[in-house]
Amino acid sequence: MCLLLLAALSLSISTICYRLYFKFIKVPSEIQRHFRQQGVGGPTYNAISGNSNELRRLMMMAEHKSPPDESFNNDHVVRQVMPHYYFWSKVYGDQFLFWFGTRPRLAVTDPEMIKEVLLNTNGWFRKARVNPLVKALFGEGIVYLEGEQWADMVPEIVASTNSLLAEIEVKIGGENRLEFDVYKEFNNLSADVISRTAFGSNFEEGKRIFEIQDQLIKIASEAMRSIIEKNDKTRENPKALLSLLMSPYKTKGNVEKRLGLNDIVDECKTIYFAGKESTANLLTWVFLLLASHQEWQNRAREEVVQVCGRDELPSAEHLANFKMVSLYSLQPKEQQEKSRNDNISMILNEALRLYPAAPISVREACKNVKLGSLQIPANTELFLAMAAVHHDPKIWGEDANKFNPLRFIEPKKHLASYFPFGIGPRICVGQNLAIVEAKIVVAMIIRKYRFVVSPSYVHSPFQSLTVGPQYGAPMIFSKV
Repeated sequence: MCLLLLAALSLSISTICYRLYFKFIKVPSEIQRHFRQQGVGGPTYNAISGNSNELRRLMMMAEHKSPPDESFNNDHVVRQVMPHYYFWSKVYGDQFLFWFGTRPRLAVTDPEMIKEVLLNTNGWFRKARVNPLVKALFGEGIVYLEGEQWADMVPEIVASTNSLLAEIEVKIGGENRLEFDVYKEFNNLSADVISRTAFGSNFEEGKRIFEIQDQLIKIASEAMRSIIEKNDKTRENPKALLSLLMSPYKTKGNVEKRLGLNDIVDECKTIYFAGKESTANLLTWVFLLLASHQEWQNRAREEVVQVCGRDELPSAEHLANFKMVSLYSLQPKEQQEKSRNDNISMILNEALRLYPAAPISVREACKNVKLGSLQIPANTELFLAMAAVHHDPKIWGEDANKFNPLRFIEPKKHLASYFPFGIGPRICVGQNLAIVEAKIVVAMIIRKYRFVVSPSYVHSPFQSLTVGPQYGAPMIFSKV
């Protein structure tokens, strides 16, 4: 009997050991050999951890080591926000294989391959798996709104921006000079905008969700449920996004349905946590770039005055005429033709090119597929290095790191050479709100104030959820 138990135990241990060997050594070694035979190099796989330790070290080095030049320039963006890609690409080339634990990741910067991945409709490439805690925090919302629905939110965005302008007016007083951190203020502003447009409430009520974001995910979900249930009873703003989410909709079979409470909570997480930070960072980079390029700031101001006058509040009708904050790739063809004749167009495009909110996008091959000239094994993750593509001199010229909105006067040479919101069926659904908010905020502030970068500003782009300034963005404002 004892011998049988020992034999069974020995067999179990042998089975477990083989499974561990298969998962942590055999399969990764075969995948690494497969890519090397195709001419794709990369850092050597380490059992269990892959290249995670080296990746973490490079990320920490980028976080704690500021560039020696404290002036505002765009030369170190890729090195700061994707340090592992920056250093490994210097050794192995733009396309290489690295390991996130036991998961292989192929770095991809070729626009044609990126286009093939993002435009694929056969289900061959899915969004990569994420940590369950991250999924719990940010939800799986896929809100989709048409343009006219965003237009209904313009008055709420104007109201939030007016509140910020009133605060600046009080603080600046009679001195005609005020220094403050726009990064902090734009985060508060974006929170207020989302609270108003999405939940029909103000920042004081909505900010509770932001404050507990850093505490407990469960509490955040309960707070959202509380607001949802309150809105269900009061319906205080029928045009608020929350009310739209709670409204019945019809399927293709003309069957009326409603989103369940858990679905609505997921949508709210996506809106609050992803929308707030990405829009605040976009505004921060736009203002920093305009503060560092006074000629473009003056052109933008002249255009706003020409479109809105000196006192009229921006409306939905005005937005289409703000060429300096028009997103070129999303415009209809006739509008693109019109924009090419405007010498102050595309400031937003250039800001998003230099500082994309999400500098990477990761997809996973669901089956063995051919991508370009490469055979990609199933479950290989594709690391689409957006920031590297946006700063590539081969695509954008020798001045790729310079702020030059004029580069967007002509159409893009390749669809996937510029994709700050993605392309294809999984394009970022929050792009409309971000762009509308950016247009309104830029227009309302630039008309009243001139601004320059503070001498205390340290330029250190840093990626947390999105790409933001690591040490804030102090700027000096004065009345026009």
